[in-house]
Amino acid sequence: MTETPETVRPPVLFADEHEEFAEWVRGFAAPYSDGYLDRAHSEEFPWEMAQRMGAQGFLGLGTSEKFGGQGVIGEQLTKTHLGIAHEELAYADFYLSQLAYTCNLTAPLLERFLPAHVAEDWVPGIVGGEHIVALGLTEPGSGSDAAAMRMRAERTEGGWILNGEKTSITFAPHAKAMITFARVDGGTDGEGGITAFLVPLDSTGVGMQKFADVGWKPLGRAGVFLEDVFVPDELVLGGVGDGFRLVMREFDYTRSVIGLMASGVARRALDLSIDYVRQREAFGKAVAHNQGVSFPIAEHATTLEAGRWLTYRALSLADADLPFTREAAMVKWWVTDISIKAVRDCIVLHGHSGYSEELPFQAMLRDVSGLEIGEGTPQIQKVVIGRSLLGKEFR
Repeated sequence: MTETPETVRPPVLFADEHEEFAEWVRGFAAPYSDGYLDRAHSEEFPWEMAQRMGAQGFLGLGTSEKFGGQGVIGEQLTKTHLGIAHEELAYADFYLSQLAYTCNLTAPLLERFLPAHVAEDWVPGIVGGEHIVALGLTEPGSGSDAAAMRMRAERTEGGWILNGEKTSITFAPHAKAMITFARVDGGTDGEGGITAFLVPLDSTGVGMQKFADVGWKPLGRAGVFLEDVFVPDELVLGGVGDGFRLVMREFDYTRSVIGLMASGVARRALDLSIDYVRQREAFGKAVAHNQGVSFPIAEHATTLEAGRWLTYRALSLADADLPFTREAAMVKWWVTDISIKAVRDCIVLHGHSGYSEELPFQAMLRDVSGLEIGEGTPQIQKVVIGRSLLGKEFR
């Protein structure tokens, strides 16, 4: 029997360096827990928090030291490190994790695919928490089917003219720019003509409609409309026609990390509930004595732990440069689902107070639910899993 390489084994125990890294993140994040509920109710963007995160390096995980980051993935850091960071940040405050998630995605993309002199204008500001760059993929008629997008780019002297609409773009109301994917006029049907552009959102022809969401309030979400927007050649990412491959390469990683963000929030909700049921009394004793209370806690602790390690399994495959599309889809579907169920039962355990906005559980439920619909719905993840098991001919 062939021995499985060490890098492919599920990390049932973290290495010492991972434990130390987790402690570092945990120490930074813990003081933000008390402010989570106030942030969840506010539409004000947490710029001060972002800048503090930047000063500590949490927005530069995956960005080179040249641009103020902590190092590129595969050298100083691994995707497992990123997963640990996002889990620990989400446990303390979902918005810490979401800020890190977006910045640690967009900054490395810009560093890698923009000309160096252009990247210098954008990447350090992201890493330092001074500005945000949103990711604009979803359109009203195309979400997970990235190849079906209708945003168009037409060649013009010195650059491109973009026309179309993106929808449900997180951070758009506060972003300085958006990484936008468009089909190049004359490109072939399917994936061949899709190109990535960095579009400054103060460009002439950019319009925006902010969404009135129930959650994610401080982050903001909007539809973005581009009408004859000029983008110079130097703001093309990855070359003409390479946008589809660029974004699809990132999907497996982002879907995996979302699992740790969701389970991090749910574990926090569960820990708060455990403290509560130990103290809450009914009929002369703490309600934690009742199996109707202890059993759901036991069940959710078990599934959340299983979900965590499924996610780290996916990230360990990524670090070993092995395929992990199926595992990432499993994480995106199942871990967000069990996290929502855990938070919902925590609300029930708190009774009427859990239903109020005085406690954080309603905000947690809304925030985790937002993760469920992002980066591909649960239904499309099941399609991905099914195809990987049955073959692409079974759709």
